[in-house]
Amino acid sequence: MEPREPILSPVGSGITAIDTGMIGERELNAVYLIAGSAPTLVEAGPGADVPVVLAALEDLGVAAEDLAHIVVTHIHLDHAGGAGPLLRHFPRATLWAHERGVPHLIDPSRLVASTARTYGLTRMDAFFGPTEPVPPDRVRSVTDGDRIDLGDRTLTVIHTPGHASHHVAFRDDASGAIFTGEAIGSYLPWGPAFRPALPPPEVDVEQAIASIDRIAAFRPTDLLTSHFGPVPSGGDGCARAKEAILSSSEAVRRILEVDPDSAPERVVDALEALSGRSFADQAGRPLGPEMKRYDALGSTAMNAAGLTRYWRKRWEAEKAPPA
Repeated sequence: MEPREPILSPVGSGITAIDTGMIGERELNAVYLIAGSAPTLVEAGPGADVPVVLAALEDLGVAAEDLAHIVVTHIHLDHAGGAGPLLRHFPRATLWAHERGVPHLIDPSRLVASTARTYGLTRMDAFFGPTEPVPPDRVRSVTDGDRIDLGDRTLTVIHTPGHASHHVAFRDDASGAIFTGEAIGSYLPWGPAFRPALPPPEVDVEQAIASIDRIAAFRPTDLLTSHFGPVPSGGDGCARAKEAILSSSEAVRRILEVDPDSAPERVVDALEALSGRSFADQAGRPLGPEMKRYDALGSTAMNAAGLTRYWRKRWEAEKAPPA
């Protein structure tokens, strides 16, 4: 496992990407510092990576009294698990999250239990480390259209459900870039290619596509993803992310329509084959072993489980009589 030193990459207009070296991997998990009169951290990263984030902020000249805000796109542990200890280190910082996610930051017990069911306790601890509650008086809720004042710039909140019902993106009004979290899935910068992020239990394909359309409507200059890094062409990135989601969803639908009780392994095999073909089409070369680093956060098996659940719930709802 590689040492967990921060790697800093300026991405323009006072924004720096911080590679947290999650589980010893590079180009897997990013948080961002927005410099200025009210320094702001976008994403907190997992609890296990807090020392890396603190070292990065120190390298960037952000002292304990300086950080003004931490904004998170959603409350999954790789994005918000480190919020508690970061708030202790930065006593003036305010944490911002969608109103549906705030209760689970204050009391993360259900969130941690859900993550443990998905990953298993051993993997969860290795990937994410400890998750602490955040003090209620340090967190603020946001909803669609809200604006967070950073002094010399603002962030506009865009509600982007699909990956999770409480997911939001943030538009930096100074640069036109949008912090997408996982609304467009994962971006593989060494590809370059896109991979859906459609885990259970909340995945909703229609909402995911609508959310990408909302992001595209802002005509973003760049898409700043959490997994991993900047996508240089916002419009093209949104189109390619939509295609990745739709093709995966369609592949699972076709299998389940023929055999509604199809074994999970069959769905996984179909998505793995699709992923290999899609990556080759996007990247111009066959799928390589480097893809395995993304299995930590959004494996094919996780997408298969999420999409299977999505289609079964949708078909069950369509059979139900009108209310």
